[in-house]
Amino acid sequence: MGRGDVLTPGSSQYLIARDPARSIRRGRQLFQRKFTAEQGQGPRVSRDSTGDIGTNEALGAGLADSCAGCHGRPRGSAGVGGDVATRPDSRDAPHLFGLGLQEMLADEITADLRAIRSRSVQLAMKSGSPVALPLASKGVSYGSIRAMPNGTIDTARVRGVDADLRVRPFFAEGREFSIRAFSVGAFNNEMGLQSPDPVLCAASAVQGATVQVTPAGLRLDPATDRIARPPLCSPAEDKDGDGDGVLNEIDPALVDHMEFYLLNYFKPGSGRTSERSERGKNLLRVVGCTGCHVADLVVLQDRRVADVETQFDPARGIFNRLYATASTSFHGVDDGADYPQLIPNRERFLVRNIYTDFRRHDLGPAFHERRYDGTLITEFMTEPLWGVGTTAPYGHDGRSINLEEVILRHGGEAQRSRESFAALGDNEQRQILDFLNTLILFPPDDTASNLHPGNPATNLPQEPAEHGSINLGALFQIPSEGAE
Repeated sequence: MGRGDVLTPGSSQYLIARDPARSIRRGRQLFQRKFTAEQGQGPRVSRDSTGDIGTNEALGAGLADSCAGCHGRPRGSAGVGGDVATRPDSRDAPHLFGLGLQEMLADEITADLRAIRSRSVQLAMKSGSPVALPLASKGVSYGSIRAMPNGTIDTARVRGVDADLRVRPFFAEGREFSIRAFSVGAFNNEMGLQSPDPVLCAASAVQGATVQVTPAGLRLDPATDRIARPPLCSPAEDKDGDGDGVLNEIDPALVDHMEFYLLNYFKPGSGRTSERSERGKNLLRVVGCTGCHVADLVVLQDRRVADVETQFDPARGIFNRLYATASTSFHGVDDGADYPQLIPNRERFLVRNIYTDFRRHDLGPAFHERRYDGTLITEFMTEPLWGVGTTAPYGHDGRSINLEEVILRHGGEAQRSRESFAALGDNEQRQILDFLNTLILFPPDDTASNLHPGNPATNLPQEPAEHGSINLGALFQIPSEGAE
């Protein structure tokens, strides 16, 4: 059915609007799917995989056959697992839990910072004198901005974000802000699969670019942002983007489902806590780690259709002692179609235990990253700590083997916190590590939930029907679409 629209049964936009859990499930199926050469997978960068790696880092990426090939642990999740040589010291693939919350937080911070910029210009033009205002959002400082009476802007004191004030939470160095562009780019760069995505193509057109709102609700405005252009922007039936003889490799409808899946993907969970781990949580603040790793942030308008809270619960957690509680966040609108539209409530949502400030920082030479052309990348986004208890090894390059080592690797802007941690006694250091190990990822197919609680009295905990799961099928709305 393709992309269609909200009135075209079976199309991606129809399912996102009227059966959102099914769209999420289809995105998950695409994420786990293994592609073959017959379906368009490859070639790796070019037909003969040769070129200048100093100018084309994708030559070091290898060739994956699925998203889960780099983001697949724990089993069946959008987790960790990949390591690529796009840099001399490699890049470690991050987990994608809570990706939608990160996109929304970054977008709201961007809007706040740009509103401050506009206000500074208005004040400067009105007063006839330069006006400097602090840049802050959600309790995090991004330096300050200075406006001149003629409307020009001085960004010399902006900190941790680009001069355009767009927060880009994706990739270690902060390169992308859109899940959609992130996905289309990954299909091409990691798997050799092209999509002529009409949303990104329209927003990134060299001439006549237009504002687009993605099916997941992100506004793309070419007047204010650089929109990543897909590798193919003519109809797929008219052009083979990589010369492998396969057309229409990734239908834009699949991009819709992938974006919606990642927008709504589960946030990390909370493992077993103790008095020691609670003391460690407080010590994390005392030594200064939470100056950058900010624990909790608020999304003002949550575009997701559901939230899943996953916690240690030995009474109900059958296979891994974790239990997930799903709650929907949408309302129905009857527009005369067979099924109502299910519209996100866009309510305020407190994001707990994310531990990031959405800023770039220089953590000293031990974190500086070499590039193949001999230059260095010296600033990186603050890595969210949620899930850190199950994502070893650590660092953007995966070169730190455990949590203690990656903490002691910090320098630069984090030198004082590093020294404070090093000065603690062994017992107090272990308390901090105990707390960090409560921030976990989980396998959704093996985690009991209110959508499929399983049988706590089972003698067959290895059986999916017995141990329960986060079963999105329980939320499907359109029976005629069948099982997934």
